[in-house]
Amino acid sequence: MAIVPNKITLSPLQKVADNLLQKHQVSLSIQRDDLLHPIIHGNKWRKLKYNLVLFNQSDKQEILTFGGPFSNHIYACAAASKIFKLPMRAIIRGPELDVSNPTLRFAKSCGMQLHPVSRIEYRQRNQSQYLEQLSKRYPNAYILPEGGTNAGALRGVAELANSLPEHDYLLCPTGSGGTLAGLAQGHTKKEVLGVAVLKNAHYLINEIRALSGPTATKWQLLTDYHDGGYGRFSPELWQFCQKMKRDHHLPLEPIYSGKMMYALWQLIEQGYFPSGSKIIAVHTGGLQGLQGLKYRGLINAY
Repeated sequence: MAIVPNKITLSPLQKVADNLLQKHQVSLSIQRDDLLHPIIHGNKWRKLKYNLVLFNQSDKQEILTFGGPFSNHIYACAAASKIFKLPMRAIIRGPELDVSNPTLRFAKSCGMQLHPVSRIEYRQRNQSQYLEQLSKRYPNAYILPEGGTNAGALRGVAELANSLPEHDYLLCPTGSGGTLAGLAQGHTKKEVLGVAVLKNAHYLINEIRALSGPTATKWQLLTDYHDGGYGRFSPELWQFCQKMKRDHHLPLEPIYSGKMMYALWQLIEQGYFPSGSKIIAVHTGGLQGLQGLKYRGLINAY
């Protein structure tokens, strides 16, 4: 079975009409990457695309990756494992597996092998010595970083930027920095804005700079819209997500794309964008995370 289609993958562009946009005389379209693939949604599919090609070209026999217990990346990798019949295992931030967790339950149903580790061990996931130990333990494994962020991932994300119509600003939520770096490598016109979903995310600036390279489009990381930090969100943010679904038929989760859209609305209200600006915001998917939020009692319904 061919792992990746040869053609560039496209998702629909949704135009948004709202009184706020009219008041500030800006236009907004949402790149609906949540609709990119039936199961492997959004930036996770774009990040996986060329990594699967690289794996296919290697002499490795399985993929090893990392993620938290409710990780969109783990969910996407598990789906890819089942669809493309690829052996896959994951180091899960633990220390124990909750077999009732909907994300991990799905991963296990896809045949992914899950290895829970302590939080202390998990912090070593990017350290060369730890990765060398894993390579010895799993010599046949192609090691894919947490979130899927590497050179192969950037190539897939840059394809998105290159496929977009004319615009002035391009926005995305930012976790590991791979999506922002990939978009900045594409041929966007003016500026890429990343909305950091983590608290104290300034450290990402140097990492994104290293990933995107010296020829990248102008970009900026906005670090004041994390709404409490990764995985956290205020009642106001969740109410905003529900309003966007109700008013604009735009489903959002409050961890990534919902946080980005909430920040975008605040920026527009503050007059951040000049009159006449054409804005595109990338919905990076992750809607599977809503099941986990409901499971933990953080939301009632979605």
